[in-house]
Amino acid sequence: LLTVQEQLGETIKFHLQMNEREAEQRAIELLDQVGIPDPKNRITQYPHQFSGGMRQRIVIALALCSEPDLIIADEPTTALDVSIQAQILELIKKLCREQGLGVILVTHDMGVIAETTDRVAVMYKGEVVERGKTADVLRHPTHDYTRALLSAVPRSDVKLNRFPSVTYRADKSNAPHDINLAEHWLGRAEQFKQGDTSLLEVKNIDMDFVLKRSILPSRRKTFKAVSNISFEVAEGEVFGLVGESGSGKSTIARIIAGLYQPSAGAVIFNGQKLSEPRSLKDRQLLRRQIQMIFQDPYSSLNPRMRVRNIVAEPIQLHGLTESREELTEIVDDLLERVGLGAEAGQKFPHEFSGGQRQHISIARALATRPRFLICGEPTSALDVSIQAQILNLVKDLQEALNLTILFISHDLPVIRQICDRIGVMQHTEIVEVSETKDLFCHPVHPHTQSLIKLMPRLNFIDT
Repeated sequence: LLTVQEQLGETIKFHLQMNEREAEQRAIELLDQVGIPDPKNRITQYPHQFSGGMRQRIVIALALCSEPDLIIADEPTTALDVSIQAQILELIKKLCREQGLGVILVTHDMGVIAETTDRVAVMYKGEVVERGKTADVLRHPTHDYTRALLSAVPRSDVKLNRFPSVTYRADKSNAPHDINLAEHWLGRAEQFKQGDTSLLEVKNIDMDFVLKRSILPSRRKTFKAVSNISFEVAEGEVFGLVGESGSGKSTIARIIAGLYQPSAGAVIFNGQKLSEPRSLKDRQLLRRQIQMIFQDPYSSLNPRMRVRNIVAEPIQLHGLTESREELTEIVDDLLERVGLGAEAGQKFPHEFSGGQRQHISIARALATRPRFLICGEPTSALDVSIQAQILNLVKDLQEALNLTILFISHDLPVIRQICDRIGVMQHTEIVEVSETKDLFCHPVHPHTQSLIKLMPRLNFIDT
């Protein structure tokens, strides 16, 4: 409801006793500090006109408005790509050095902990189980849970068959169980066969958003989100998209899902253009075959519906069950498979943490037994232990059903572990497409080289 300028200006004027003009200038400076391009013009826009990562940067700028002595940074880099993450973390460290600012950094990213913090405390089920200097705790962890967390961090130097799981459980009854896909609802889906042609073709896609409408072309203002994007995804392939926040990754996902109509170009799925007119039955079949897991689970779930109804809705819409009993069994099974348990179906989305809400989104996306799955930052809100479970589940489903996946993420170690090929985006364009191993070992484009260089690493940990 409020522009970025109004939200930042309100806080600045209240705390720093500035007038309107001074507050506006200070707000522009803060947006520039946290990496918002063209801050002078974009400050007048609304939050929905920014990508998820850019909204996170604005929130960080908002926290700095009052020139505080202490900042509680609760997952401040969760939605950020590695380049902006490095800028934000360097900014936090600079504020600590120059202004004597104290920071409590709450995060599940062990690389961020290693590169940023002086001391660390490890929590498990509401209790601090280990604390000490960061280097000491990460080099020589004394608690089993700390060791399990470190073992579950995705590796960036080599591709493993499966993500290491956190095996430590104080309560053994809650230990994760293996997934038997043969008995699972998704295990009874059609086994999609490898075709001679690509399942998805994106051809010369452009997407322009209108910022200011006008009859006169000279007065019309547009914002180019993606420019001349082309790539193909083969049947059964996991294709990754990485790039800076705001580079156009999420826009491409929404175009493929049919939520946006491109300004130019075409998306071809299984030999058919998505933009071509078709019957309601054909459109329903297409919607069933292409499903999407969004970055922000809370905004993609209906807050007034119970979880059971949220997961059941697409199953009912497509008529995939014959009885109420079968529907209940399937929903319970899906909730069990994503680690929430059948009893979670009675609750509402606001009763869960951010990571748990993402589990609900994944269960809903899998409910129609899709052929093509779009994963838009699906693990950005998850700690490494839950991330490992979810990504192993996705890999199991992909291998068992030959699912085709478009996996969008700024987490390069995750991308390396799960993707067959990767496309790298910069400033609305794809600058490099390569096999995963080649991309990490021999990156060609300077932007790709920069992203890999900026990855947070646990280099000093004994292995």
